[in-house]
Amino acid sequence: MTQPPSTYALEVQPQLPQKLERLTDLANNLMYSWERRIRGLFWRLDADLWDRCGNNPKVFLRRISQAKLDAAADDPDFLFEYHGALAAFDIYHATGASAEIRELIDPGKDLIAYFCAEYGLHESLPVYSGGLGILAGDHCKAASDLRVPMVAVGLFYHQGYFTQQIDAQGQQHALYLPVTADDLPISMVYGSDGQELRVTVPVDGHTVQLRVWEAQVGHMRLILLDCDVPENPPQDRSITYQLYGGGQDMRIQQEIVLGIGGVRAIRAMGLAPTAWHINEGHAAFSILERVRERIVAGADLDNGFECVAANTIFTTHTVVPAGHDRFPHALVHRYLGSYMKELHSDEHRVLEYGEEPIGGIFNMTALALRGARFVNGVSKIHGDVASEAESYIWPQIEPSENPMRGITNGTHLHTFLARLWGLLLHDYFPEWTKHLLDKQYWNTIDEIPYHRFIALRQQLKRDLLVDVLERVRTQHRRNGTPEAIIARVTAQIQNYNTNALVMGFARRFATYKRATLILRDRQRLARLLNDPERPVILLIAGKAHPRDEPGQALIRELYAASMEPDLIGKLIVIEGYDLHFSRNLVQGCDVWLNTPEYPLEACGTSGMKAGINGVINVSVLDGWWPESFDGSNGFGVKPVGSHFDTETRAAEEGRQLMDILESEVIPTYFGDQNQGWSEEWIKLCKRSMKSVIPQFNAERMLEDYLRLSYAPAIRHGQALAADGGKAGADLAKWKRKIKDSWHHIRIGLQEAPPAALRADQRLLLKVRAELDGLTADDVAIECVLGHIGPSDSFEAALAVRLTPGSTEDGGAVIYTLDVDPLPGLQHLRIRAYPHHPLLAHPFETGCMLWL
Repeated sequence: MTQPPSTYALEVQPQLPQKLERLTDLANNLMYSWERRIRGLFWRLDADLWDRCGNNPKVFLRRISQAKLDAAADDPDFLFEYHGALAAFDIYHATGASAEIRELIDPGKDLIAYFCAEYGLHESLPVYSGGLGILAGDHCKAASDLRVPMVAVGLFYHQGYFTQQIDAQGQQHALYLPVTADDLPISMVYGSDGQELRVTVPVDGHTVQLRVWEAQVGHMRLILLDCDVPENPPQDRSITYQLYGGGQDMRIQQEIVLGIGGVRAIRAMGLAPTAWHINEGHAAFSILERVRERIVAGADLDNGFECVAANTIFTTHTVVPAGHDRFPHALVHRYLGSYMKELHSDEHRVLEYGEEPIGGIFNMTALALRGARFVNGVSKIHGDVASEAESYIWPQIEPSENPMRGITNGTHLHTFLARLWGLLLHDYFPEWTKHLLDKQYWNTIDEIPYHRFIALRQQLKRDLLVDVLERVRTQHRRNGTPEAIIARVTAQIQNYNTNALVMGFARRFATYKRATLILRDRQRLARLLNDPERPVILLIAGKAHPRDEPGQALIRELYAASMEPDLIGKLIVIEGYDLHFSRNLVQGCDVWLNTPEYPLEACGTSGMKAGINGVINVSVLDGWWPESFDGSNGFGVKPVGSHFDTETRAAEEGRQLMDILESEVIPTYFGDQNQGWSEEWIKLCKRSMKSVIPQFNAERMLEDYLRLSYAPAIRHGQALAADGGKAGADLAKWKRKIKDSWHHIRIGLQEAPPAALRADQRLLLKVRAELDGLTADDVAIECVLGHIGPSDSFEAALAVRLTPGSTEDGGAVIYTLDVDPLPGLQHLRIRAYPHHPLLAHPFETGCMLWL
C-alpha cells in the first residue's frame, strides 16, 4: 500500500508597516475582547481570515498578507478607524479610578489577588470551560473598567477544555486541541535578573517547577502558571495540560499548583496583595501557603490562620456536591505530607481546617470557609442555600445569621451587548456608558422607535441563523448525514426567516439543569413547533463533562428527538458550544429558556446576557431571575415545593413551562395578525433591557464586592497585622480560650419574665451566667424579641444586648436588661455568644447558647 505524501506547514509572516506598528499593542491586550473598535480593525483588514483564525488577533497578524497591510497603511478611511481605536485604547489606560472607588480602597497601596481555576475572557485564550470561567473573566474586565487594583492567577492549560463534536447517534466526543503560547495573547514573565521567572511547588514528595506567563486584561494582569517545562518529568509536565481533566490525583496536583504556586508567583513578582479572593474552592491551598509564610515569620498555626483569614474572601458557586473538591486524607498526605511539616503542627491539626461532617475527607470548600472571614454565594437565593448547606462550619448559628451572604453575579455589558446595540445606543444616548448603574436612566430605552428596535432585533436574529446554518451543515456532513436529511434539518433556518420565534437553551449539560424538561409533553411540544401560522424554532447547545455520563445521556436524548419526524428542523441540537457561539445565541434568540431544579441554580448569568440584548427570559424562579422578574419583563416558572419528589416537581414545572409558552409567549410574540414582532412583544423586550442592564452588569457586582468584601477585608487584615501581628495573635489565643470553655458555659434567668406589661412599663430581665473562667467582656448576652409566624416559627424583630453587672462569689456574672418592649403580643428568647471587638462577623466563632 502506497504511503500518503507528507504535508508540511509553512507560515509566511508579514512585516507590519510603520504606520500600523501599534496593531501589536492592540493584539496583545485582551481589551480587544470587549472593545469593538479594536476587533473591528482586524475584521476590516480581512474578514474571512479573521474568521478562519478564530477571532485571534495574534495569529491573524502572523497570517495576513503583506499586500493587505500595505494597502491599509495607505487607506485614509482605515487609518481614521485605526487612530480612533488607538485613542480609545490610550485614553482607557490613562484614566484612573473614580473618587467613589478611591473612597473604598487606595489604588496606590492596595492590591487584590484573585484566584480561579479558569478564565473565560475570549475564545482566543481557551483556558475556560463554562459559567465559572466566564464569570471570572467578567470579574477581571469589570476590575479593569473600574480601575480596581487587581492581579488574577490561573493555570495555562495547553489543551484547554475540550472541543465538542456530536456524532450521528447524538454521542458527544471530546477533542483536546493543543495550543501554544505563540498563538495566545500572553507573554513570559522575567525576573529582575532578566532571566525567565520560575517558582516551585511541592508535589508528592518532590519539587515541580512552574513557568510564569502573563496576559494583559485592560488595566489588570492575569498570571498563568505552567508545568510544561523541560526540567519536569512527563507526569509533572502534564499537570497543566487539561482543564478539569483526569481524576482526583490530577485535580489535587492542579490545585497545589494553583494555590501554592499562585502565592509564590505573586511573591516572586514583587507584588504585595492586601486582600485575597478565592473564587471557588480550587485555589484554597493558597491559604495554607500564606499560613506557612506566617509560621516562617514566627507565628503558630492558629495565629497564622487568623491573620490570613482576616483579609481573605471566598466565593462559592454551587451547592451541587460534585462541584466541591473532596480528597481523602491519604491522598492529601501523599501529595502534601512533606509540605505540611513546614506548618510546624501535627498533620491532623492541619487536616481539621478542611474537615466536613463525613470523616476522613479533606474538603476544599471547608478549608476556604474556615480560612476566609468574608464568604458569599452568587445570588440572594444561593446565599441562603449555601448558608444552610455549609452551616456545619458555624454549627450553633442559625443559617440565616451565619457569615454567608449573597453577592449576585453580573455580566460584562461591553462584552455581551451586541455591537449593533452599542451603535444604536450611541446614536440615541451618547452618554449611555456613563450611566450603567442608573436604573432611572435606562427608562430612555422607551424612546427608541419601534421600527429601529425591531430592525435591530431582526438583524441579530438573522446573524444567528446564518451562524447556526453553517454549523449544522458542517456537523451533519462530517457525520455522513444524507443531503436530503440535512435539508430537512435546516429547512426552517436556511431561508433566515426572522419572523419565526427562536427559542434558545444553551448551557452546561448537568442533570440538575434539566435540559429535557421541555420534552416531557412531547406531543404538545410538537404541536407548538409545527404550527405553520406561528413558526417556532428551538435551538439547543451545550457540553457535558466527559466523565458525566448522565449529562451526555441528555444530549443523546435531545439529539434523537431532534431527528424524529415530528421535530426535525424545529428542534435543532448544535455542537461546539463556546464563547463565540454563546454571544451569538444570547444576542440573536427571541426567548432564553432556563429550567433548573430549584434551588440548585446558583446564579445563571446566561439569562442576564440575553436580557441585556432584549431577549425574553422564560425561567424557573431560581438563581438570579427572582431578583429581576417583576411580572412584566419576562416569564417565571414557579418552583414546586422541595417536599415533593423529583418526578412530581418535574411534571408540574414542565406543565407550567408549556402553559407559559403556549398561552403567553407565542401569542404575545405573534400578536393578533400572526406576523411576529407585535408591539406588546417589543414593549416586553424593552422592559427586559431596562430592568437587567443597570442591575445585573459586572460593574454593579464588583462595586458590591468592594463595599461588602474587599474594603472590609483590607481594613480587617490591617487591624490584625497591627503591632507586628500582635492583634491577630491575641485574637487567635482568645478563640482557643473560647473553644476550650464554651461547652461549660451555663445561663439562666433569675426569674421568669412577666406574661404582660402595661404600655408605660419597661421590660426588666436578669440573667445569671456561669462563664467557666471567661469574663463578661468575652461573652455577650442578648434578648431577641419577635413574633411567632404562621408556620409556628420564631421571627426575630429586635435583638437587645444585656449589660453585665455584679459578679457572684462563685464567679457567675449577672446580666441585666431594661428596655421598652415591642407593642402588642410578642415573644422573647435569650442567647449568649462569644464577643470580641476584632471579630469580622459577630458569629464567626460558630458558638451560640440559647436559654
